Amino acid sequence: MRRLIIEEPYSRPAKWSPTLALFALAVTILAVLLIRFGRIDYQSGFIALGAGIAIALVAVLCALAGFVRIWQEGRQGLGSAIKGLVVAMLVLAYPGFMAFKAVTLPAIADVTTDTDDPPGFSRSRAALEARDGRVPPDVPPDVREMQRASYVQIAPLTLDIGPEEAFALVRKAAENLGWRVIEAVPPGGRAGLGRLEAVDRSRILRVPYDITIRVRPRVDGARIDIRSVSRFGNHDLGANADHIRDFLEEASNLAIAVR
Repeated sequence: MRRLIIEEPYSRPAKWSPTLALFALAVTILAVLLIRFGRIDYQSGFIALGAGIAIALVAVLCALAGFVRIWQEGRQGLGSAIKGLVVAMLVLAYPGFMAFKAVTLPAIADVTTDTDDPPGFSRSRAALEARDGRVPPDVPPDVREMQRASYVQIAPLTLDIGPEEAFALVRKAAENLGWRVIEAVPPGGRAGLGRLEAVDRSRILRVPYDITIRVRPRVDGARIDIRSVSRFGNHDLGANADHIRDFLEEASNLAIAVR
């Protein structure tokens, strides 16, 4: 007699989960590489990244549905569901961290050490070309008030050295941070102000941030103010405040070293 072998049914959601998760991983990696190396414009690249994240979320839902079917009906596919969930979570880990920052940090994209009189951006040809013709607009008072409430530690840097020496220190700090200096105007002229324009880029996607630094002479030394602005979006996820903190720390360390 032939023995009838009945195979246990396989959970279809569990089967699809790793396939979708791997596809999401491929889409995400491709989008990151295209954005980073300038092979695609930022808007299209972010859309592709969003598509990869959405597919990863579907993979997670399939894995969870597979777990339910396996538990309730005894179907096969536990290994596939686990694999899909793990790969999908790898895709979603960094976006999830960014989402947490978006919820916990203020929705601003322009941060400065002087909220009453922020440093202005240069309109020279070199500066406009570096910023793709964009001049960061003035920020409404309510947004500045939001910054004051959220980033109380962001404040001007005052040094008991001359403005020329302070300006050299500012340029050295910007170069040490890896910023691309676009324009550097030493202190002088009628107002006596010094100005430095720079562009920084994020580590992974190379998204640009526009930075301007003002050196103002004082009776007892010099005051340094900095402004960092996102070129895209209305929420910087804390990036501009990080730029300012890094600069203030680097400039302070250099000032201590020259004493």
